[in-house]
Amino acid sequence: MTLACGMASAAPLQSVTVAVLSMAADARYAPKQLERAYPDHPGGRVGDAVRMAAEDAALELQELGLALKLKDVALADAQALPKVLAELKGARVQHFVADLPPAMLTALVKAAPAALGGAMVINVSSDRDALRNVACSAALLHTYPSRQMLTDALAQYLAARNWRKLLLLQGPLPDDQLQGAAMALSAKRYGLKILQTKPFKLSGDPRERDLFNTRLLTNEREHDVVAVMDSHGEFARSLPYATQWPRPVMGSNGLMAMAWHPQWERNGGPQISRRFYKLARRPMQSQDWAAWMAVKAIAAALVADPKADVTQQLKHLRSGDVVVDGNKGSGLTFRAWDGQLRQPILLGHRDGVVGLAPLDGVLHPTEVMDTLGTDQKESKCQLR
Repeated sequence: MTLACGMASAAPLQSVTVAVLSMAADARYAPKQLERAYPDHPGGRVGDAVRMAAEDAALELQELGLALKLKDVALADAQALPKVLAELKGARVQHFVADLPPAMLTALVKAAPAALGGAMVINVSSDRDALRNVACSAALLHTYPSRQMLTDALAQYLAARNWRKLLLLQGPLPDDQLQGAAMALSAKRYGLKILQTKPFKLSGDPRERDLFNTRLLTNEREHDVVAVMDSHGEFARSLPYATQWPRPVMGSNGLMAMAWHPQWERNGGPQISRRFYKLARRPMQSQDWAAWMAVKAIAAALVADPKADVTQQLKHLRSGDVVVDGNKGSGLTFRAWDGQLRQPILLGHRDGVVGLAPLDGVLHPTEVMDTLGTDQKESKCQLR
């Protein structure tokens, strides 16, 4: 389906097509998964957020003789990618909002620039740090925060409150392991101590009952906080108020780090959340905010230099000269070395926001936003 966004004008508008790429059978959007409504998990497809951003940009682009067209593309599998790219080349598509699993996103970034004569791919849902480091690409930008940004935000908050002793509960899935590794790095960075790391596992096997017994897993007495790394969400949901000792839970439930929260009440946040709810009939989640920001970034690059080709647009965005408003405070820019959008991270729970990272007092030699995630001197991305 193709959606045109732009007001009627006496002169014909030059169309810039943005393809919204997703997987047709994405497990994150299975009905049962959406029904569970785990905190900060996707609440639905990102199409409504993309349309909202295109409507926001329509008037300013029209004044430059431009209009955005949106094209929804659902991939069946990796084998479908070459055919899809050939069709998109015929439609002169070079801009992508990518709501894809990491492996498919990597395949797209490798294939699209050569197949299309240049491409801009904006990741709106994967937090994988590798995509910003060893698997980075000149064509790839990220409006969704990295996992390291999220754990750094949590660590800053814990350090500020002097909650420095962590009990880490680690799930068995690959994403759980990546979350645990990021949390360990953040703890070291901000002076926290992980007293123990204990594995958990959801299982119906009575021989493994100790691995999902929340009181047994949390019987270590010296910790200040229970940090749970559960990318699936089911175990983490059962943990608050079920620990052996009265301790706060953070990570995958309880206190969480998020790109967006429907209850964010500053910087015009309520207006954005209300508009999205009116359009989508559900609350705006982090992935929706990131998709909204992706289209806003494309529009901002077009406004900054309407005659630039896609390679030049990428350079403008990575230079930091193009500033995008994300309704989270100051204007946001992309990092030159890994294509990550600098952004404040909201700290909160299901019902509200309790803080914003970077926290007051956190310092950086050049840009305080770079205290969240991989800084330039730490980056393994060769684009530096």
